Amino acid sequence: MTLSFFDQFMSPTLFGVPLIALALSLPWILFPTPSSRWLNNRLLSLQGWSISRFTQQLLLPLNLGGHKWAVILTSLMLFLITTNMLGLLPYTYTPTTQLSLNLGLAVPLWLATVIIGLRN
Repeated sequence: MTLSFFDQFMSPTLFGVPLIALALSLPWILFPTPSSRWLNNRLLSLQGWSISRFTQQLLLPLNLGGHKWAVILTSLMLFLITTNMLGLLPYTYTPTTQLSLNLGLAVPLWLATVIIGLRN
């Protein structure tokens, strides 16, 4: 079997399915889907428990004024975790290696904290 220099850039596949498609569709499992049942299934219970524990650990050192940031910080961490999981696939890179994504997330949050700090 002869390989060329550009075979290393081919998308890795598993049973004919490109792994990048699997990696992009897999994070949707982390997002809870609402149901009309009284009791949740195991996946929804695990999701709710992990998000509530994460939020509790995040807000532990903050006072009550900082609890307004819970939703945005939790969603930011879930986004960063799911995008960085792409780096576990071979021959792929994470979107957080791009400076535009990092600055696009950092500048508005930094500016919001400065403006709220000056206002208060």
